[in-house]
Amino acid sequence: MPEYRRILLDGACVQVRREGEDLVAGDGRRVAAGDAVHLPPVVPTKIVAVHLNHRSRVSEFGATLPAAPTYFHKPVSALVGHGGAVVRPEGCQYLNYEGEVAIVIGRTCRGVPPPEAGDYIAGYTIANDFGLHDFRDTDAGSMLRVKGSDTMAPLGPGLVTGWDFHGKRLRTYVNGRLAQDGSTDEMQWDMHYLVADIARTITLYPGDVLLSGTPANSRPVQPGDLVEVEVDGLGRLASHIAAGPAGIAAGFGAQPTASEEVISTALGGDWEFRGIRPPVRA
Repeated sequence: MPEYRRILLDGACVQVRREGEDLVAGDGRRVAAGDAVHLPPVVPTKIVAVHLNHRSRVSEFGATLPAAPTYFHKPVSALVGHGGAVVRPEGCQYLNYEGEVAIVIGRTCRGVPPPEAGDYIAGYTIANDFGLHDFRDTDAGSMLRVKGSDTMAPLGPGLVTGWDFHGKRLRTYVNGRLAQDGSTDEMQWDMHYLVADIARTITLYPGDVLLSGTPANSRPVQPGDLVEVEVDGLGRLASHIAAGPAGIAAGFGAQPTASEEVISTALGGDWEFRGIRPPVRA
């Protein structure tokens, strides 16, 4: 399956094609994939993410799926490429990973039924839908700061075309330890349904990204951690967690909290009934 990446090559943003362990530019220049500075593989006008979709995640929270999916928005300013840093601001402690498959739109899409939605998909990549749950009590359910703060949307390493999303395993590793293990077959709504559903009222443009949901066991990570998301046929997206040099500006606006909802969401549901002690704020 062809795979295309965007990298910084000799000071320019260049699209390259993967050939084994090398990345090859259109003019023939080659760079080892492991040495390349990666950019997000696409340039979207918007990033739309589904709330709950994987049945293991639904079960983890003791939730009930609605009759139709619900969504939130991540601004494009949250994007970061493969190998980049996800920054946890000083004073925050509930930064959670969420390994996901990302759908990339290939041509303008509006008002298409699910059976035709695949014709509008350019390909797929990997996403890590990071959430800064310290802001879970704000923004009236939109999760703008939780999911939309800078660096909360790693994407990559490449755009893979011709990929069949059925029966694919999705795994997240933290410092080499398996943390999430799910399958695309446990999704309530598949990729074509999600595209068609959004496109009923919102025009999707080439490069736009839809995030398809995460399996169970999203948990907080710390500065210095390495988080990797691996999906069969799409590769492995790596992110390292960095400590922000500054905290959230005080004196105005909502501040980070550690409410029961924040802790329960970050630690995976009813933590108080599982003998789990919440972390103490430093």
